[in-house]
Amino acid sequence: MRAIWITLIGLVLVGCTTTETRLASSANIRPASAASRVLVVQPDVQLAELTAAGLSAPRADWGQAGRDNLNRDLQAAIVARGRTIGQLNPDILQAGRTGQLIRLHDLVGQSILAFSYGDIRLPTKTGPLDWTLGEGAATLARSGDADYALFVTANGTYASTGRKMLTVGAALLGVDVPLGRQQVFASLVDLKTGRIVWFNLAVAGPSADMRETDGSRQLVKALLKDAPF
Repeated sequence: MRAIWITLIGLVLVGCTTTETRLASSANIRPASAASRVLVVQPDVQLAELTAAGLSAPRADWGQAGRDNLNRDLQAAIVARGRTIGQLNPDILQAGRTGQLIRLHDLVGQSILAFSYGDIRLPTKTGPLDWTLGEGAATLARSGDADYALFVTANGTYASTGRKMLTVGAALLGVDVPLGRQQVFASLVDLKTGRIVWFNLAVAGPSADMRETDGSRQLVKALLKDAPF
């Protein structure tokens, strides 16, 4: 029994939230002034339950909880830094040019993950962060009355009770069975130029559960620690 408890404690304590930032060159960064308005685009959160069999079962309720928590804590963090929050009508998030820009950003964000964090490097992307949404980003500036837009995308899995029990039993036999993993990336877009001036990838630790109030707050703190605003 003592061995089981030691294993459980180890599973809870192991690891913390890790982040890895990319920044555009100083020549491409327009310094954010105290009067800058930052638009927080509603976070895109997709979460699933990792079953004992290793299958991922989507959980819309977890995704909604994570979305609400992150959105609230991102806005609170920006206000705490002395910036003003831009406003965007949620009814037009996926409509027209605004929706196109949001979907474009998702594609660009996935490309940054692949070519700036993955094993493959593009010859033209070996230096500082150099990605853009194009001049069309000005549409968001007008729609959200903002100078910058903050995009956040989160996805991952959380272990079911059966998965946790399996993990404990396997650990006692020296076998590693993953408990799930949550990955979040954020980017700051200069809406005047369309350039992505800052990008951060975070892998959530056990205490940064975005489904919970305290966990979401810790995750946002780690995610924004190097943000240039």
